[in-house]
Amino acid sequence: MSSSTTTVPTTFLIISDTHNLSFDVSKASALELPTPEADVLLHCGDLTHMGTHIAFRNALTMLGSIPAELKLVIAGNHDLELDQSHWLRRTAQPDSVDHRQSHANAHQLMNGPDADIANVTYLTEGTHTFTLSTGATFKIYVSPYTPVCGGWAFGYWHFEDRFNPAHLRQLGTISIAEEPIPDDVDIIMTHGPPQGVLDECPAGSVGCPNLLQAVKRVRPMMHCFGHIHEASGAEIVDWKDRGEEEAKGEGWENGELEREEWKRSAVHDYFEEAEIDNPYPEAFEWTERKGYRKGETTLAVNASILDSHYRPSNPPWRIRLDLKRAESWG
Repeated sequence: MSSSTTTVPTTFLIISDTHNLSFDVSKASALELPTPEADVLLHCGDLTHMGTHIAFRNALTMLGSIPAELKLVIAGNHDLELDQSHWLRRTAQPDSVDHRQSHANAHQLMNGPDADIANVTYLTEGTHTFTLSTGATFKIYVSPYTPVCGGWAFGYWHFEDRFNPAHLRQLGTISIAEEPIPDDVDIIMTHGPPQGVLDECPAGSVGCPNLLQAVKRVRPMMHCFGHIHEASGAEIVDWKDRGEEEAKGEGWENGELEREEWKRSAVHDYFEEAEIDNPYPEAFEWTERKGYRKGETTLAVNASILDSHYRPSNPPWRIRLDLKRAESWG
């Protein structure tokens, strides 16, 4: 059977870090209506700037204006009320009825009638499978969590690994993964970047090394994220086949390198990068015809719409993938 009958061309519109953005024709924005046609909209988190019920409602209104059959949304570190444990810790009276109700209201809003009207599916951390009306099917892992930085939501410490099972964790870390990334996902959507991939800001390379470990292990077709506004863009990641144990242990176990120096040097033993230009509103085709090699390359997309000054100067990414056709289809 030819690939044309076993795969379905599918277009994704990818955005992140919209932070209370609304479609206002009086203000210049790289994200404007009407957006071009897409089968799937992915929003990689930070819908709001500081949470609040009205901000979440406005975000749903904004997302409802974008046409797509399927709209998948995760939270980010700025979407405060959606992280229950964080929200209850950030007040002197965490058990107050009003405070607990704020989380419940936000969660209900993102999963209730307003989300239904906007055709938005709000996802929590884990793996999900979707099939479109075209028969295209894909498995996606999502997570709103990023390394702790200040008092924001959905944080974990640098020595905690949310993404790999214990036997695959890096040296010096502990696995806290309740939903580790499985090996067979097509797409990974996280709020933050992996270390060394579209993660540069004035503080340096701030992506997560444990997430990099997981993405290298899985080698998905596409990994999309945001969080680091300054690093908005896309790259083709060409994974190297160097042995995992060799890359993890060389130098560090022999005491030749300080830990942070070892981490920085080990990153580029994992992959090579090739930056690509954004052809928006045209779609960037990421298929076998255009360089995708299963298990060897991954398209990494930092889809932050707002720049470092919180201006909507970065356009969305429109990506065309060849997805598997569902076995039960037609």
